[in-house]
Amino acid sequence: MKMRKKSALPTKICACCGLPFTWRKKWERDWEQVKYCSERCRRLGPAPQAGSTRRA
Repeated sequence: MKMRKKSALPTKICACCGLPFTWRKKWERDWEQVKYCSERCRRLGPAPQAGSTRRA
C-alpha cells in the first residue's frame, strides 16, 4: 500500500459500538474480515438489534 494521508484511508463502522474506525497497517492482510475497532469491542460482540445502545 502506498503512503496516503490519514483522511484518505478506508474506514468501516464497528459492529459493536457503531463508531467509525480507519484502516491500520496490522489489518493489511485481512481488512475485509475486520468488524470491530478494538479488542474490547471484539470481546463484547455485536450490538443488540433493538436500537438500545451498549454502555461500557
